[in-house]
Amino acid sequence: MNAAVRATVRVGIYTGAKVYFVHEGYQGLVDGGDNIKPATWESVSMMLQLGGTVIGSARCMDFKEKWGRLKAACNLVKLGITNLCVIGGDGSLTGANQFRTEWSELLADLIKQGKITAEEAKRSSHLNIVGMVGSIDNDFCGTDMTIGTDSALHRIIEVVDAITTTSFVMPDCVCMRVRVCVCVHLCAHVSVRACVCINIAVCPHSYLALVTALACGADWVFIPEMPPEDNWEEHLCKRLIAQRERGSRLNVIIMAEGAQDRKQKPITCDQVKNLVSKKLGFDTRSTILGHVQRGGTPSAFDRILGSRMGVEAVMALLEATPETPACVVSLSGNMAIRLPLMECVQVTKDVTVAMAEGRFEDAVNLRGKSFQNNWNTYKMLAHVNPPEVKSNINIAIVNVGAPCAGMNAAVRSAVRAGLIQGHQMLAIHDGFDGLANGQPITWAQVGGWTGKGGSNLGTKSIMNIVLSVDAYLGGLELVTAREKYEELCIPMVVIPATVSNNVPGSDFSIGADTALNTITMTCDRIKQSAAGTKRRVFIIETMGGYCGYLATMAGLSSGADAAYIYEEPFHIHDLELNVVHLIEKMKTSVKRGLILRNSNANDNYTTQFLYNLYSEEGKGTFDCRMNILGHMQQGGTPTPFDRNFGTKMGAKSVLWLTDKLKECYRHGRIFANTPDSACVLGMKRRSLIFQPLTSLKEDTDFEHRIPKTEWWLKLRPILKILARYEAVEIDTSEVAAMEHIIKKTGEIKGGKI
Repeated sequence: MNAAVRATVRVGIYTGAKVYFVHEGYQGLVDGGDNIKPATWESVSMMLQLGGTVIGSARCMDFKEKWGRLKAACNLVKLGITNLCVIGGDGSLTGANQFRTEWSELLADLIKQGKITAEEAKRSSHLNIVGMVGSIDNDFCGTDMTIGTDSALHRIIEVVDAITTTSFVMPDCVCMRVRVCVCVHLCAHVSVRACVCINIAVCPHSYLALVTALACGADWVFIPEMPPEDNWEEHLCKRLIAQRERGSRLNVIIMAEGAQDRKQKPITCDQVKNLVSKKLGFDTRSTILGHVQRGGTPSAFDRILGSRMGVEAVMALLEATPETPACVVSLSGNMAIRLPLMECVQVTKDVTVAMAEGRFEDAVNLRGKSFQNNWNTYKMLAHVNPPEVKSNINIAIVNVGAPCAGMNAAVRSAVRAGLIQGHQMLAIHDGFDGLANGQPITWAQVGGWTGKGGSNLGTKSIMNIVLSVDAYLGGLELVTAREKYEELCIPMVVIPATVSNNVPGSDFSIGADTALNTITMTCDRIKQSAAGTKRRVFIIETMGGYCGYLATMAGLSSGADAAYIYEEPFHIHDLELNVVHLIEKMKTSVKRGLILRNSNANDNYTTQFLYNLYSEEGKGTFDCRMNILGHMQQGGTPTPFDRNFGTKMGAKSVLWLTDKLKECYRHGRIFANTPDSACVLGMKRRSLIFQPLTSLKEDTDFEHRIPKTEWWLKLRPILKILARYEAVEIDTSEVAAMEHIIKKTGEIKGGKI
C-alpha cells in the first residue's frame, strides 16, 4: 500500500495538484482536523520497503451512517478536495462510490445547515473517485492481482518451505495451520507433514490457497468455489497413499477457509486432520501462522504494482469529468486498465451468490481467467495415476543457458503433464551436449522440485526446451537444420527462463521475478546501511547483459534516482544532470542516493567510471560506494510467481506438444517442418501464446541478444518522475481506457453464464 501512496503523492505533486493524507481511513475523513494533512515530496521517502500503510487504516461505522458522510463531505469541502483516491477492498470501494453518488445531496444539506456557503459548494460541485484494490485475498473481480497478494504468498511459501524441510527429516504428518484474520478479509490455516494440511482461510475466496497448492505441489486443495466430489474422504486417502507408494515422504493438503462439500456442508481443518490421522495413522501436528501473512517487507512485484496503480489513479482523476463513472485501476497481464468500480463490485458479489446457489462452475468463471488457469493446471497435475495404456510418444526436456530459479518447477510440471498423457518423458542433462544420452524421468523423480532453485537437469552455454535466450537461438538453429536432417523435423517448444527477461516473444521469463526480488532486498539493505550516515550515494550494478529489465524494475521497486541501461542511450550531459540532481537532493531531508546500472549499459561509462565520476563531482556534498551484485541474482529459492508461472508454462507446453504430435503423425512416423511446429511459449500482454520461432526473427536484435520491442521501457518515465526529474515525457500511445468487466466475464441470469 505504501508504494501506491508514494506514487499517488509524488505524481499528484508533479502534475501541480495539492495532495493530502487522510489518516486512519474513513474515520479520519469523518473526524477531520489533524487526520487530514498536506503531503509533501519528502514525507513519502523511505516508504517502499515498509509493510502495511504509514497513513493508517481503520474500520469506520460512522461512515456507514449519513451523518458521518455529511461530516466527511464538510471536511473535504472546507479543504477544497474534489478528488479522492481510495485504497481498499470491495467494501471500502463500495462506500466510496456511495459517497460520490450522494455528493450533491450532501452539499445541499450542508448549505441548509449553514456549515458551508453556496460559493464553497459551487467550487466543490462534484467529487471524482478512483479506487485501487489493496487486499491480500486477491478476491476482487476484474484484476489479475491486488496490492498485497504477492507479498502474502511470499510469507506463506517461506513457512511452507521451512516445514516441508522438517517433514523430509521426520516423515510423519505435520499440520501447519495458517490463520490470518485481517481487515482485508484474509484468514489462512495451513497443515503440513508427511501429510501437510495447509488451511488457507480466505473468507471465502481461495486465490492464496490455490496458488500455494500450485507453488508447493500440494496433493489436495479444498476451495469453496469448487468443492470436492462426494465421497471425497476416500479419494483423499487413496491419493495420499498412492503418493507414499511412489516414494514420497511428504503429503501436502491445502484448505481455504469456507471450504465446503457439494451439499455446502463446511469442511474444516480439524476434520481433515482427524481423518488423515485416524484412517491413515499419520502423526499430524499443527502450526498456526496468524498475521505473519499480512506483514513483512513487500515484494518487488507489489512495490511495482502499487507504483503503477498510483500513477494510473492520478491520471484517471485528472482526466475525470462529472459524467465519468467511478473507476478502479486494475492489472490485466502486464497492462494497467480502468474498470467501472461498481461493475467489479457486482461481479465480486456474484461469486458469493453463485457458490451459495451451488453454481460452482459459474463461481470459478466469475473469478476470472487467471483463477481458471490456476485451477485447471492444478486439476491436471493433481492426478497421480498415469494411464495404463501408453502412447508411442517420447518427449525430451533440456535446460539451456544459465540456470535460474523456477526452471525446476517448469520441468516438474512438464514431466508430470506428459506422464498423465501417457508419454515417455526423457531428461536431457547438461544442455544440448546431453542430447545423445537422454534418460527416462519418472513422476517421483521430480517430486519436491518446485521449491528448488537453479536447474537440477544442468545447463550449458528440443523437443521441450526450458531456457534462456540461448534456447531461442539454439531452437532457431535446429529449425534451420531441418532442411538437412530429417530427424529434427519434430515439434519443439521454447519456454523462456532467464533472469535477464530478454527472450523474444514473451513479456516475462521464468527466473526474472526471483532475481528482481534479490536485487530489491539487497538495495534495501544497502540503503539501510546508510541510515546513520548522511549524504551517501550507492552505485549498484545488476545483471541482464544488454537487457535493462532488471535495472529498470529494480529501480522502481527500490526507489532509485537513476537506472542506466543499454536500450536508453545516455551521454555525459545526462550524467551531469544526474549529478546535479543528487547534489540538490542532498539539500533536502532525504540525504541518500541510489544509482543502478545494467551490466552492459555502455562500454565506456562502466560502473567503475560512474563511481569515479560521482565521487569526484560530489566531493564536499556526498560520498559514494560501489556494489556489483554478481551471480547472487541467479540463485536462491524461487518466488511464488516463478513457481506458479513455471508450473503453468511447463504443463501448457506439453499439452501443445501432444496436440502438435498428433497433428504431425503421418504413416507411422512424426514429420513436422512447418514454422508453427517450433514455437516460443510466452506471455504477451494478457495471454500465454505460442509464436513460431522464425516469426520472431524480425523482432530480435541478435547482436545484443534482446528483443527490439520491450514493453517495460514505457515504465521508465515513472521511475524518473518518482525520482523528481523535471520535464519527463510519458508515452500515452496506450491510454488505459475504461473497459467493462460484465462483457468480459459474462452476465449471470437464471443460473446460466
